[in-house]
Amino acid sequence: MINTRRRSTAVLIGVLAATTLTGPAPARAEGEEPTEPPKVELVLDVSGSMRANDIDGRSRISVAQQAFNEVVDALPEETQLGIRVLGATYRGEDKKQGCLDTQQIVPVGPVDRTAAKAAVATLRPTGFTPVGLALRSAARDLGTGTTARRIVLITDGEDTCAPPDPCEVARELAAQGTKLVVDTLGLAPDAKVRKQLLCIATATGGTYTAAQSADELTGRIKQLVERAKDTYTAAPTVVTGRGACADAPLLAPGVYADREAFSEHRWYRVPVRPGQELRASVSVALDRPVNPDHAVLLRATATDGRELVRGVDAGSGRTDVVSAGLRWSPTEDDGASPSPSATDAPVPATTVCLVVSNAFAPRPGTRAEPGMPVELTIDVVASSPAPAAPDLGRGWVLLLLLTLAGLVTGLVVGLLTRWWVATWRTN
Repeated sequence: MINTRRRSTAVLIGVLAATTLTGPAPARAEGEEPTEPPKVELVLDVSGSMRANDIDGRSRISVAQQAFNEVVDALPEETQLGIRVLGATYRGEDKKQGCLDTQQIVPVGPVDRTAAKAAVATLRPTGFTPVGLALRSAARDLGTGTTARRIVLITDGEDTCAPPDPCEVARELAAQGTKLVVDTLGLAPDAKVRKQLLCIATATGGTYTAAQSADELTGRIKQLVERAKDTYTAAPTVVTGRGACADAPLLAPGVYADREAFSEHRWYRVPVRPGQELRASVSVALDRPVNPDHAVLLRATATDGRELVRGVDAGSGRTDVVSAGLRWSPTEDDGASPSPSATDAPVPATTVCLVVSNAFAPRPGTRAEPGMPVELTIDVVASSPAPAAPDLGRGWVLLLLLTLAGLVTGLVVGLLTRWWVATWRTN
């Protein structure tokens, strides 16, 4: 999603074709180039509060309409765009009916710019704010496939119709395994709105931004639509890790998505041949409130339980993701067979067990299900030899150079000092 968006983290990516293996075929991540165009749906809040005149002295809806027109004009030709609105048609007081008020006014596909701008121009702020329902509907509009989809939600208020709670809807969408990213844009500097929009974005690996001017809103929407091309990658293959190595899924190089419960251990298997190096990384998205002390651990073990290497926790540059990674090459000390010569029969691969563990604890009232999003990246490459230490010859040369530099420096300093003393005495 998990992206990107998707989706920037301490992830070691470099998908290679898997070598032919004896035994059961490993699961494979999608390796073909995407053939679908990038797809984006803009979701606009047209509820009554959008009438407020507090953005550059203009109403929020007029600023949003201008931004939409400029984005439609600048839309990359290969991008398919859809537009959905919420709170745009029902003018009554019946909340039950008003909370069903969401429509797709431009279907996802190649855009008819004239028709799209005309549809947006007729919008007038009207009703309630069913954000959760609109997000769920937008996900259906975008459909499923092998590539990432992006929703850009523009709103000035929090959902007034929950359930469904929009944050829970975002987690539900992320749990479906499709690469769906929701970016949120807030048009009002309200702490409750910010908290809800940040939660929606975090759950799907998206971003949250507050737009306080027409230029900010236009620029940010354009940036997010453009980003759809950058995050236009194959969605991770969905796998289910096991509670032990023996029945864990066998993985080929690729990117995989899973879900892990609080304080759980999940196992996966990777075949590694002599002369190869395993590179693996894992990222867990914090899509709900957790206690501040937490960590993610990635370990590689042998099938008999011996630990081969332990990964190092790494900050990913994002506050909503915790990552860890490791590298390992088989040696005879690990029980691996020696590398074959050109005339030898193929040497069986060593099965490495990867264990993803987390030390997360939910805050009071936080739902435990579904598990937190996990993205696991596997790569198997040719072993990298350890860098050789400098030999004795190189060491003596370096020592000689340092000695000569010291002598020259001392000589120059001495001459300058004698000249300065002689000059001072003469004066």
